[in-house]
Amino acid sequence: MVTLMRGTQKFRGFLAVFVLWYGISDVYGQGEPNGTQTTVGDQNQTATASEKDDDSLAEPSADGGGLELIKKVLTYPLIIMGDSSLTLQSLLILGILFVLVIVVEKLVRERVIMRIFEKTDFPESLEYGIARILGYIFMLIGFYTAFQVVGIDLSSLTIIAGGISVGVGFGLQNIINNFVSGIIIFAEQPVAIGDRIEVSGIAGRVEKISLRSTMVVTSDNITMIVPNGDFISQTVTNWSYSDPKVRIRIPVGVAYGADPRQVEKLLLEIADEDSRTLKDPKPSVIFRAFGASSLDFELAAWTREMTTRPTNYISGMNFAIDKKFREHGIEIPFPQRDLHIRSGVLETKEVTNGKPVAAE
Repeated sequence: MVTLMRGTQKFRGFLAVFVLWYGISDVYGQGEPNGTQTTVGDQNQTATASEKDDDSLAEPSADGGGLELIKKVLTYPLIIMGDSSLTLQSLLILGILFVLVIVVEKLVRERVIMRIFEKTDFPESLEYGIARILGYIFMLIGFYTAFQVVGIDLSSLTIIAGGISVGVGFGLQNIINNFVSGIIIFAEQPVAIGDRIEVSGIAGRVEKISLRSTMVVTSDNITMIVPNGDFISQTVTNWSYSDPKVRIRIPVGVAYGADPRQVEKLLLEIADEDSRTLKDPKPSVIFRAFGASSLDFELAAWTREMTTRPTNYISGMNFAIDKKFREHGIEIPFPQRDLHIRSGVLETKEVTNGKPVAAE
């Protein structure tokens, strides 16, 4: 029933349109024999059509004036670049595409590239470096594609690029230096994630490497942001560059009169008793010099603790040395000075009791 009623309504609509069209054609058809009437009819028809057009234009402007205004604002050319123009709409689309490229790059790097590296035997630092380089290449291609999609011709930015290059030469040279240094670090791998390093007075473990800076976590769990330029322009101590095994030298001074061989034996015992000291290579004791107030020795022990807890290892060894020396009566001296006072000849005189007394 509903379908039948809808069909009837459509038929009535078509019938009304047909009748209206037929009536209009009949009216204009009657005026065709008389040329004057035809001309007047044509003029009336033209005027009516123009009025209808004006009404049709007026109605959207009244109803959709807000939308038209927004459209004009979005499409208004801000900067003319050759055959293309930069509008607010293109900037919004460009920003959305940039965010999309960054999000996709992160997903691809973490979900695809790193999972592929999990099946390989590459070092963790090398995997991270390759993944970061591929990610930056992906973002570079994505940004270029975004410019092309928006319709911005990069060749028309020659003048702007020239101005930027001048700014880079003066104000952005440190940023560019750190950026290039980051690329060198990724390529040469002088510093990798997990390495124990010392640079610019900062000692700690490398946690993250970016193109501009490197995050170093100290033994106090403090994160230090070090510019990548410092790793290229300054001397860097990498305790775990090729092998985490390093030799620690602990200076010790004993008082004069102690047996040097006994001191050597006790120091070797201390090194052997510490589980963090490597048995191969073996520790050794070096008799450095006869100091101003002590006999100077040096305990050289191999360990892997420099990459994780170097201060803890050295502190433990010093505690053990002090305890062992106290047990065997070996003194660890402090700086001492002997003071000699020289004066003239003292005059003496006899007193009544027969004892010499120094003259004043």
